[in-house]
Amino acid sequence: QVQLVESGGGLVQAGGSLRLSCAASGRTFSGYSMGWFRQAPGKERDFVATISWSTGSTYYADSVKGRFTISRDNAKNTVYLQMNSLKPEDTAVYYCHARKLGYNYWGQGTQVTVSS
Repeated sequence: QVQLVESGGGLVQAGGSLRLSCAASGRTFSGYSMGWFRQAPGKERDFVATISWSTGSTYYADSVKGRFTISRDNAKNTVYLQMNSLKPEDTAVYYCHARKLGYNYWGQGTQVTVSS
């Protein structure tokens, strides 16, 4: 059973930074695509960033490109999302996601609030 536990959310002023962590457990994650999604109140859950666990290749939504960085620590089974130059429109619940061969797993989410 895959478990994903997010941490690191909070309240920050516009222009500030936060780092989210996603601790993954339950199996070996080689071959998995790991990522972050976010959901603002009244909106759909949107893709933010993804990273290949095996190769480290990354991909970002245009809205966060140049401001957010996704990374992973294989030894710690943890995925990170470094968020810089935060904007009020980044306010959302951020979810960690793991995917392989059509199987999808989600964390419980962590709230990020950016004040103007």
